[in-house]
Order: sequence, then C-alpha cells, then structure tokens
Amino acid sequence: MPKEGKGTDLVFKAMADPNRRKVLDLLFSKNGQTLGQLCEELEMQRQSATQHIEILINANLITVIWKGREKLHFINPVPIYEVYERWVRKFEEKRLGFLHDLKKQLEGENHGTT
Repeated sequence: MPKEGKGTDLVFKAMADPNRRKVLDLLFSKNGQTLGQLCEELEMQRQSATQHIEILINANLITVIWKGREKLHFINPVPIYEVYERWVRKFEEKRLGFLHDLKKQLEGENHGTT
C-alpha cells in the first residue's frame, strides 16, 4: 500500500468544505479567473473567499499566474486524480469487474439473445 502523505491530507481537508468545492467547480467551468470574478459567483465576502482560495493553493489544487497586475487562478487537477487513483479506482474496478462477470453470466444463460 502506498504511504499516505501530507499532500493527500491537505487535499481531503481542502475539498471537505462546500465553498472550496464551489471554487473548484467555478474554475473547472472557466479556468483562469481573478479573485473578483470568483467573488461574483460566491456568496461570501472577498476576505473569506481569499482564505478559502489560500487553502486550495496550499493543497496544490489551485495555481496562480500573474498576468500584469491580474492574479489569475487555475485549477490543478493532478491532486484530485491522485486521490482518485488511490481511493476510488480500486473500488470502481471491483464493481466493474462484477458487472462484467454478471453480463457474461446472463448472456451465457440465454446464449447471447434477448
């Protein structure tokens, strides 16, 4: 089994909050937004949004690129994929394997006809 890292803990903690998940959803729908653009869609003060975004940055879920005076926020899907690989995929494989075996069994019983 792979060792759990500090990064994974930060990702789970960051994604535990619905406001932070909403920020990720907003960036997924339109990547490269400023804080002002994100705040237009969030139901919170700018200071609160900044705190949530900082937690996402610390978890490596958001990266920041400066374009002139604008600070653009971009989603980084790699940590989410790593969580998927470690925690979701192994359970999904068993389920899909079961469904595949069931399909073969059912098709065998009626010889591939419906």
